Amino acid sequence: PGIVVKLETAANTIITMAGEKIRLYVKGKIINYTRNKNVTRHKTSLIEIEGVNSKEETPFYFGKKIAYVYKAHTKKAGPNGPTKFRCIWGKVTRAHGSRGVVRAQFRKPLPCKSLGAKCRVMLYPSQV
Repeated sequence: PGIVVKLETAANTIITMAGEKIRLYVKGKIINYTRNKNVTRHKTSLIEIEGVNSKEETPFYFGKKIAYVYKAHTKKAGPNGPTKFRCIWGKVTRAHGSRGVVRAQFRKPLPCKSLGAKCRVMLYPSQV
C-alpha cells in the first residue's frame, strides 16, 4: 500500500514502487560514428533509440545523458568496491536523418567494439 522508493547507483538507477521495478532509461543501440568520405569522428556517434521512429519524436531526447556500459579485463575502484564494469558518458545533441536516429557526443571516444552494442539513454535531465 505505501510507496517505497529505492535508489541504486547512477549507472542502473531503479525505483521500486509497491513491488514493481521501473527503468529510468530507454534502451538504445550504437550504430556508427559520424563520418564522411575522409574523416571519422570517434567522439560523435549515431544512436538508434528503441521506440523512436521519426524525426518529430527526437526533440524529447535532446540533452539527455547516454551511458555506454562495458566490461573490462581488470578491476578498478568503483563506488561499491573494485569492479570490472566501466562507463563512458555522453549526451544527445541533435537528430540525424528522418527515421529517428540521434547524434550523441561522448566525453571519451568510443571503442570500435561498441559499434552495434547496446547503450542506455537516461531520462534525465528532464525538461518537463
